[in-house]
Amino acid sequence: DPKWLIYLPPTMAPPETHAEDDWLEHPDEAFAYFRKEGVRHLVCEEKHMGSRAVLVICKDAAAARQRFGVQGEQVGVIYTRTGRAFFPDPELQDQLLARVHAAISAADWWQRFESDWFCLDAELMPWSAKAHDLVRQQYAAVGAAAQQSLSALESLLAGATNSAIDLSAYAATAHARKDMAAQYVQAYRGYCWPVNSVEDLKLAPFHLLASEGAVHIDKDHAWHMNTLKELSDADPKIMMATPFREVDLQDEAQVAAATQWWLALTERGGEGMVVKPSEFIARGKRGLCQPAIKCRGREYLRIIYGPEYSAPENLKRLRNRSTAAKRSMATREFALGIEGLERFVRREPLRRVHECVFGVLAMESEPVDPRL
Repeated sequence: DPKWLIYLPPTMAPPETHAEDDWLEHPDEAFAYFRKEGVRHLVCEEKHMGSRAVLVICKDAAAARQRFGVQGEQVGVIYTRTGRAFFPDPELQDQLLARVHAAISAADWWQRFESDWFCLDAELMPWSAKAHDLVRQQYAAVGAAAQQSLSALESLLAGATNSAIDLSAYAATAHARKDMAAQYVQAYRGYCWPVNSVEDLKLAPFHLLASEGAVHIDKDHAWHMNTLKELSDADPKIMMATPFREVDLQDEAQVAAATQWWLALTERGGEGMVVKPSEFIARGKRGLCQPAIKCRGREYLRIIYGPEYSAPENLKRLRNRSTAAKRSMATREFALGIEGLERFVRREPLRRVHECVFGVLAMESEPVDPRL
């Protein structure tokens, strides 16, 4: 029901390309961007590898009918970043919403916020829960084909002889490419597991976006993280608290510690981290700052750019990527999302809210490199 559709989340831009070693993205550039904008205090949040999910949940069906104008006994909805139903199975959605509802009740949010509804921005895992067909048809197919063909090539070269040609260099290249294909398979498999019931899902909310009478952009990101942790405390089986750390850019020890934290996250298979100004909305020297910059790890980027992206000749080419268009989209979509929520909270007509929602959706159709 489009009456539930009050918000779409913005896209997120990566940092400028790292120019050293074999890194394509690194926290140095994210920190440098915010320094340049005059932003001193940041929050670094672990980036979960799942699918973006927006949850709208009401205290009961009567509240849903009264506030959102929907029909029936639904108490909420979970939808994707493009406004589509997250689960093809409505029963699984209802089961997850029931768990979130119970966690909200246990945290006493209905009374504390004096609200019969909430809108949450979250990451829902595993990635394969939403992207199962993509994983099977694209990533798994590429990984299987690469490993089989390169294993065959390696065997052929191992048994080949030619007095006129030194085949050792070809054999070394084939071996390196086979290793990169194996790393590619290992990278995407870490974000996939079977989902047979609601118990197999993990939900990591990171923004308490809105409730009755309030869009919570006046609170900093640490407040959002600490408040949302109350839900994971209430239901740690399904709800996840997002690890984060605050960083003062004038404290080099804190900056170094955040970089080491990112390295540790990515080395153990994590996607990376999201770097945000501490304030929900921050203005820099040139106007509205990026609301967030994602900094992805070396092995996660293998999924995005392909098994052999880390080969020196490929990294050299990829360093020419431009983030300008993506950053422009990110700030405009961020502003539209907040405006749509504020219009809804002010009880403006739904068409006014949908002007913002579909503005975000329209920008998502613009031709921008999808790997950024």
